[in-house]
Amino acid sequence: MGVCLCLQFVGFAEEVDFRRDVRPILVQKCFSCHGPDEEERQADLRLDVQAGVFGDPEATTIVRGDPDQSALYQRLTAEDEDLRMPPVDSGKTVSQEERDLVRRWIQEGAKWESHWSHAPPRRHSVPAVADSAWPVNWIDNFVLSRLEAQGLAPAPDADRVTLIRRLSFDLTGLPPTPSEVEQFIKDDSPRAYEQLVDRLLASDRYGERMAIYWLDLVRFADTVGYHGDQDHNISPYRDYVIDAFNENLPFDQFTREQLAGDLLANATEDQKIATGYNRLLQTSHEGGVQAKEYLAIYAADRVRNFSAVWMGATMGCAQCHDHKYDPLSMKDFYSLVAFFADIDEDQHLRKATNALPTQRLPEMKVLSKRQRRRLTEIEARLAELGATLEEPEAEQSDAGAAVQTESDGLREEAQAIRQTARLTMVTQAIEPRTIRILPRGNWLDDSGPVVEPAVPEFLGTLPVGESRLTRLDLANWLTRQEDGVGGNTARIFANRFWYLLFGRGLVPSLDDFGVQSEPPSHPALLDQLAMEFIESGWDVKRMMKRIAMSRTYRQASTVTPELAKQDPHNRWLARQSRFRLPAEMVRDNALAISGLLVLDYGGASIKPYQPAGYYRHLNFPKRTYQTHTDRRQWRRGVYMHWQRQFLHPMLKSLDAPTREECTAERPRSNTPLAALTLLNDPTFVEAARVFAERMMTEGGGDTSSRIDFAFRHAVSRPPDETERTVLTDLFESSLREYEAAPESAAALIRTGQAPRPADGEAATLAAWTTVARALLNLNETITRN
Repeated sequence: MGVCLCLQFVGFAEEVDFRRDVRPILVQKCFSCHGPDEEERQADLRLDVQAGVFGDPEATTIVRGDPDQSALYQRLTAEDEDLRMPPVDSGKTVSQEERDLVRRWIQEGAKWESHWSHAPPRRHSVPAVADSAWPVNWIDNFVLSRLEAQGLAPAPDADRVTLIRRLSFDLTGLPPTPSEVEQFIKDDSPRAYEQLVDRLLASDRYGERMAIYWLDLVRFADTVGYHGDQDHNISPYRDYVIDAFNENLPFDQFTREQLAGDLLANATEDQKIATGYNRLLQTSHEGGVQAKEYLAIYAADRVRNFSAVWMGATMGCAQCHDHKYDPLSMKDFYSLVAFFADIDEDQHLRKATNALPTQRLPEMKVLSKRQRRRLTEIEARLAELGATLEEPEAEQSDAGAAVQTESDGLREEAQAIRQTARLTMVTQAIEPRTIRILPRGNWLDDSGPVVEPAVPEFLGTLPVGESRLTRLDLANWLTRQEDGVGGNTARIFANRFWYLLFGRGLVPSLDDFGVQSEPPSHPALLDQLAMEFIESGWDVKRMMKRIAMSRTYRQASTVTPELAKQDPHNRWLARQSRFRLPAEMVRDNALAISGLLVLDYGGASIKPYQPAGYYRHLNFPKRTYQTHTDRRQWRRGVYMHWQRQFLHPMLKSLDAPTREECTAERPRSNTPLAALTLLNDPTFVEAARVFAERMMTEGGGDTSSRIDFAFRHAVSRPPDETERTVLTDLFESSLREYEAAPESAAALIRTGQAPRPADGEAATLAAWTTVARALLNLNETITRN
């Protein structure tokens, strides 16, 4: 894939690049037999490392400058099927285009380079560009230089309405209000755009939006996953993540606290809550499970997630055998397992329970950070008030009575806060379990050698002192540049930040930077972003702002027919991207437009409307979903209850993951089921009904003004004449229908719990609800442009 994408634009005049053009051919066609897996290697030939190709001076695998004398090229082009590679029975073939590339590479000297992700990032000179007036910051120079090399031009700047909607969705996950849009349009000051970016980054909503993505990565869920899929106690971890993004906790510290917060000196309550990361995997609470088997399952789950999240590696492939493509061995896999062997996580295997929630000790009871801060404020104020009451004249005075009243109120508030404390799973270190390499991943086979904690061998080593290496050593290694892999960690997350703001990473495979991944479209830009991330002190908000401030980000997302043909996947960034909002944002958007959205911060998971009987197949124990009937049901999607086996149907239909494994990129489908959900899910119907009430009470007295009101709230602009006509016709035809069938009107507006209109207005409200449903289902409403 990478070869074809590059050739489409580069052409044969450009020198062949080994990383970009040749390595993908070797990976896809040769590595399964001539790669890192010693068990499967044929003819004692390795093509994944330089020493395997050029190590023997007598070998003629590749003769630099002479493809006809090179055994590799001879076997790729052999007429005899018995000699030609790949073998016929492999099912793989090398195209003529690929053979020509290999030939040219050898002719040009067969320059060998390590895989791009194995070389640490470095600073690059900012490239000069022909159109020097276009760049706003250095990101634009890297992008424009590539566009000019491809004969492409950047798209025009997006209009201001598009910009504020794009930024609002990307940085907060919510639409802008009509007044915010109007204010931004009217503000022609030079810093208006930057001030908008700063305001959105400073919003509490920013942390909630970023948390959605992080919770996908670490597979956060409210249930255990296996067997009875019982609830478990973990929601305070979600609050920790939201707080961390809002407070701009440096990413290296964010990493340490989650992997090893319990091992930090004088660990704080928040750092202990952060270690809930280590407990997020799926567990079984079935009576009679084999503890040894499930500890092996848990270990493999943890390494798969850890390596995908922080290393961009598919370590799971090395659980049963050496990796077929990447230089990752079984020893590497189980050495990583050994880092986590001190986690106390098997108590539930000895004390299995089908309770809701189930017990997964160790747990601790906690308040949120904001609640603890408020208690501190209350205690300080009570001390002040107490001193006032101790004064002789205060006891009988009116002022003394007021002080007593305030004190009583504060004590009641403090008591109410303490009563909301929640349990959460945490990590506690125990004597590390003995970890062996399990032959073929078989937990019954103890014949493998014992391993100690160690990082993958090809990435170097960690110095081993008198004491055993710990999770804290591993966390520090991830973010150290000099004697760790901090550069690669920074590159992985810079790529993911880019994805959040463009809908596609500079490297498309967000969780796999291995040899099967497509090379970065802009390798120097990715390096530069990674270096900026490190040098900024791992400042996430600074990275998000840097990218959002670029002119590349501000481009229109319009796709011309010519551009669609030249660059259909927007690889070269000649425009912005256009894509449907993630599931939670689709829901939040509808609630925000309607006015129903409740912006309470943090807390336990919420349960909005869900079809009756959806949990009928959940057993151990059997249960009935209890919808929250108070204001909680209108809170943001990030707080929704996440049932792994039976994910909420709205989330599922809009491509949210079950969070059984790391999800670095959600799929984006377009299905009838999603459309039906948006039309018929009770949350969306109720949002439409309340939106219709707003049209009637706030939108003016005539049909045209109400349609204007609705459009400005739904898509931040007035309707054009065609849209106005269509919606007027929809309203009038719906009104006639509901006037003729009042029982249908009553059924439509009976969904929620807000005050109902008088009987005479039922048909009108139902007709406007129909208009609202149409608006909430517009592609423009649920699409980020």
